[in-house]
Amino acid sequence: MKTSNNQYPINSISKLFNAQLQCLHSLTYVIVLAFGVTIGIIISFYLQNCIFSLQLTRLSLSSMPQITKEEILNHSMALKEFLKPPNIMHDMDDEELSWRASMNPKIPKYPFDRVPKVAFMFLTRGPIFLAPLWEKFFKGHEGYYSIFVHSDPSYNGSDPESPVFHGRRIPSKGVKWGNLNMMEAELRLLGNALLDISNQRFVLLSESCIPLFNFSTIYTYLMNSTQNYVMAYDDPGPVGRGRYSVQMLPEMKISQWRKGSQWFEMNRDLALEVVSDRIYFPVFQRYCNGSCYADEHYLATFVSIKFWERNSNRSLTWVDWSRGGSHPAKFWRSAVTVEFLERLRSEKCSYNENTTHVCFLFARKFLPNTLSRLMKFAPKTMYF
Repeated sequence: MKTSNNQYPINSISKLFNAQLQCLHSLTYVIVLAFGVTIGIIISFYLQNCIFSLQLTRLSLSSMPQITKEEILNHSMALKEFLKPPNIMHDMDDEELSWRASMNPKIPKYPFDRVPKVAFMFLTRGPIFLAPLWEKFFKGHEGYYSIFVHSDPSYNGSDPESPVFHGRRIPSKGVKWGNLNMMEAELRLLGNALLDISNQRFVLLSESCIPLFNFSTIYTYLMNSTQNYVMAYDDPGPVGRGRYSVQMLPEMKISQWRKGSQWFEMNRDLALEVVSDRIYFPVFQRYCNGSCYADEHYLATFVSIKFWERNSNRSLTWVDWSRGGSHPAKFWRSAVTVEFLERLRSEKCSYNENTTHVCFLFARKFLPNTLSRLMKFAPKTMYF
C-alpha cells in the first residue's frame, strides 16, 4: 500500500511532463508550419512579380521601334543633318534666333572635317549696286565663304540680283539711321551667320563697301589673326561720354563707355558672346535711344568691358571722316584712281603684334557710278 502510494506522484509527474512535451511539439509544429506558409507566400509573390516584370519587359521591347542595320550605318549622316543650318528664310523671331545661334559645343575639336569660312554680312537699304565687283571677288572660292544680306523689308528685289547674292537675304526688319534697330539688324545678321557651324570669322559690310585685296589675301589675314576688330575708344566730348546715361548703372559706368565704328570683324567665340549677351544689350534697349546711337557704342562698350584682351581696337573697314559732319565722305567715279586705291592698301598698323602694311581690308562709301572704274582697276590693283 505504501509502495503504491509512492508510485502515484511519479506517474503524475510523468504524465505532466509528457503533456508539456506534447504541447511543445505541437507549438513547434505550428511555428514551423507558419514559417513555411510565410516563406511560401513570399516566394509566390516574388515569382508573380518576376513573371509580371518579364511580361512587361517583353511588352516594352515589342513596342520599341526596331533599329535596322541600315539605320545604324546612317548614324553618321544624322550628325550632318543636325549640323546643317536651317533655310535662310526661316520663321524664327529674334529671341528664338539668338537662342538657337548661341548653341556651342564644349569640345573644341570637331569630329569631322570642317573647312572654316568667312561670313560676309551685308547691311543694306536695297540692292547691292557693287555686286559685279563682289562677284568677281568671290569667283573661284566657293566653300570658303558664306553671304548674308539684311535689306529693308520694303525692298522688293525688282533689280536683277547677282548670282552670288541670290537667295541670301535673311528675314529682315525696318532700319533707320541712328536708331536702336540698326544694332538689332546687326545682331540679326550675326545670329543667322552663326547657324552655319563652318563660319569662323564674321565681317559686317554695307552696299557701298569694296574689298581692297583679293579673296585669298583677306581669307588668310582673317583666319590667321589672333584678334578681333572692333573699334573702341574713349571720347570725353558730347558725342562720346555725352551720350551716356546714368540710368545705365550699375551695369555700365561712364568710365567704361566707349565709342567706335559699327563696321566690325570678329571670330566665332566673340560672335557667340555677343548674341548671348543678356546683361548689357538690354540696358541699351532701355536707355540708348534718340541721339545715343547704339550702333556706335554697344559693341565698343561691351567688348571693352568683357573681351578687351583679344581686341585690336580698330576697324578693318576704311572710311574718310576728314571732311567733318555726321556722315563719312562719299566717293564719286572721278575719285577712284589707281593711286587712291594703292594708298588705301598700304596703310601701316599692327597685326598679331607685328607691323604690317595690310591694315584695311575693305573701304566705303563708294557710289554706284564708281563700279566701272573699280572693275577696270581690280585686276591690276587689287589682283582679282
